Amino acid sequence: MKAVTEREIRASFVNCTKGEAKRLAVPRDLADRPWDDLDFFGWQDPAAPDRAYLVAEDGEGFVGIALRRAAPSAAGYVRRSMCSFCLTTHVGGGVSLMTARKAGKSGQQGNSVGAYMCTDLACSLYLRGKKDAGPGARFHESLTLDMQVERTLSNLTGFLDKVRA
Repeated sequence: MKAVTEREIRASFVNCTKGEAKRLAVPRDLADRPWDDLDFFGWQDPAAPDRAYLVAEDGEGFVGIALRRAAPSAAGYVRRSMCSFCLTTHVGGGVSLMTARKAGKSGQQGNSVGAYMCTDLACSLYLRGKKDAGPGARFHESLTLDMQVERTLSNLTGFLDKVRA
C-alpha cells in the first residue's frame, strides 16, 4: 500500500460526515507503519475501543470507513473464529463483528453492513507472517502469497462496495 497522510485519511471517509472525519483519532506514527507490507490500513480508536477505522486504496485514491465493533460474547473466548477477509483464525477476541454505517442516504436512514474481521485489522501482517495469531491460526494453503493477498483484497473490496452501495 502507498503511504497515506493524515489529510488523505480524513478526506477518504465515505460513511461519516466531514466533521466526524475531522474529529476521529488518527495514529500519530504514520511514518513508522510498514506500508510495503500493508494491503490496507486499519486501526482502533485508543479512546473508544468499540471504534475502528479502515483505509484502502481504490482506483481513484483512498476510501475510508468508520467501523463499530460489536461487544464480544463470552462464547467467543473458547472457540476459534475466522476473519472473513484474510481467513486467519483467532481464539478469544481476535476476531470481531465490525459494522459500518452505509454511505449516503442509506446510512443516514440507519442501514449498515458487517463482517467478521481481525480485531486489530492486521490481516496483511498475518498473511505475510509478520504477526503471529498463535498455533493453527493460518491454515497451510497451496495458494501463493500473491494469490492470498488478491483474495483478501477481493473480500475487502466486496465489503467496501456494500458500504458504498
